[in-house]
Amino acid sequence: MSAVRNFDEFVRNRIARKQTPDKSRAGFLIVESETSYSNLLDMAEKLKVQDINANMFVKTCYDILMELIRAKMLLDGYNASGLGAHEAEVSYMRVLGFDERDVQFADQMRFFRNGMLYYGTALDKEYAEKVVEFTKRAYSKLKQMVE
Repeated sequence: MSAVRNFDEFVRNRIARKQTPDKSRAGFLIVESETSYSNLLDMAEKLKVQDINANMFVKTCYDILMELIRAKMLLDGYNASGLGAHEAEVSYMRVLGFDERDVQFADQMRFFRNGMLYYGTALDKEYAEKVVEFTKRAYSKLKQMVE
């Protein structure tokens, strides 16, 4: 897996485009993320992360974070679409001040989520627990940015 390109490159290649800020759509994504995050915490407490549900936890965590990143991009007047859009959204984490280690971990989540959806990749409890902890930390930071 190669390093995530800089966000400016996604803008130059028109994968991410400047637009008028879309507060309405951003608001919807924020509410969706809040609901999903609340459900994640509930599931983690009641079901516990196990090998059998690891993929579900990773997908849920990825969606929660991407909804908040998309919301922040929309508030800042950006939208990513087409091939490479998810990578552009992960790359936007650098613009938001996340350190490189966090950006790379989020990109790994993106890569594994893609593997689950298209190649039948099965993840394990150990990785899913790391993802849940990362999500808790990143969610707090992203949530502050969209308020």
